[in-house]
Amino acid sequence: MPGKMVQCLKSVGTANPLVLIDEIDKLGRGHSGDPASALLELLDPEQNINFLDHYLDVPIDLSKVLFVCTANVIDTIPNPLLDRMEIISIAGYITDEKMHIARDYLEKNTREACGIKPEQVEVTDAALLALIENYCREAGVRNLQKQIEKIYRKIALQLVRQGVSNEPALEAVIVTPSVEPTDGGSATIVKDEKLNDPAVKDPEEAKEPSLKETLVTEPALSTDTLSTPEGNKDTDGVKEEAADKAVKKVLIDSSNLDDFVGKPVFHAERIYEQTPVGVVMGLAWTSMGGSTLYIETTKVEEGEGKGALVMTGQLGDVMKESAQIAHTVSRAILRDKEPDNKFFADSKLHLHVPAGATPKDGPSAGCTMITSMLSLAMGKPARKDLAMTGEVTLTGRILPIGGVKEKAIAARRSSIKTIIFPAANKRDFDELADNVKEGLEVHFVDTYSEIYKLAFQNETETS
Repeated sequence: MPGKMVQCLKSVGTANPLVLIDEIDKLGRGHSGDPASALLELLDPEQNINFLDHYLDVPIDLSKVLFVCTANVIDTIPNPLLDRMEIISIAGYITDEKMHIARDYLEKNTREACGIKPEQVEVTDAALLALIENYCREAGVRNLQKQIEKIYRKIALQLVRQGVSNEPALEAVIVTPSVEPTDGGSATIVKDEKLNDPAVKDPEEAKEPSLKETLVTEPALSTDTLSTPEGNKDTDGVKEEAADKAVKKVLIDSSNLDDFVGKPVFHAERIYEQTPVGVVMGLAWTSMGGSTLYIETTKVEEGEGKGALVMTGQLGDVMKESAQIAHTVSRAILRDKEPDNKFFADSKLHLHVPAGATPKDGPSAGCTMITSMLSLAMGKPARKDLAMTGEVTLTGRILPIGGVKEKAIAARRSSIKTIIFPAANKRDFDELADNVKEGLEVHFVDTYSEIYKLAFQNETETS
């Protein structure tokens, strides 16, 4: 937009401000030109010393400005523009961080917005954890905020239907002396009445003390008493009844969470307690963070020279190539371990990756596919509570992968105790917070032979 940078500098009144350009990955060409070309000149430190503003048609020095751009994906940013940026990747929130954000910020603000007092509702930790795990797995907390708002709106509706009011109770005490009695004593007029008492039908009557005042006639020397105890019994009863209504608490637990936010969006990813022969758990990175996925292999038919591989599960080109590489490496490993086993040469195999409706791609499932095929060929199930990830080469080398943090969190969510990562990712894992690494037994490998020992040898042999 012509003149935008000049307006920016004018509004802040300084030559070296911080300029935030949000969602730079969503640039689009319009009738007024290509914004990427203008941004190229704007963000390049070699060119923005004499940035030409087309509105004023004068050069402006922007070399002292610090530009910060945000983006969800970098694939849609033009390469020349991306080349002039320093990329800082920020991982999404983990479950513990979401719990603290929800407790300390989202829940408090939503409760105040709905007019609910803290003592009127209790959302347990189990309910909040179930809300995060089963409804809000995305990297941010926007959807979590929507779900919390939905819960509190329904609670507010329940409280209103029960007749609970959080409006402050107003009381008026009006004392008007100077009323002459007829018998020579002193008279005191006392009014002690709630203005919002439901027994008072007309608010104007509650404000006007004309007909509802109590005239107490006393001797002249005893003017300390303002009202009789009998006059306060009705008022005290109303107060106690209102207090009983106000303290009635709504409890939100994992058992009744469905009543407020509906059925869970996500379900448990773990299908097997002990994976059967031919099935191995892998780790994947998705837009929702990390997730576990199973690689399933079964034998379709057997006959001399019928060795082949069929793949299903909406796999991308890279993943299909990984499956072919895994098939070749599995044949080489089986020939080395069991020379007399002709399983791969004489068997047609079917490899499937659930869920079938979800597109999948990437090379990091290579070692998982090899383990699945070898498990079927040798008739041995893989080790219990084991998950792995890593790209494999034709010679059996394990190459590094991405999304270590997300994959570690996905393993914890599925109660996996043992993870296998490429050795090149050890530095990434060491940088993770202690609460993410806690309780995980992680092995870092360079070759597939190390994975073979971990996956198929029993605990005595391993130790």
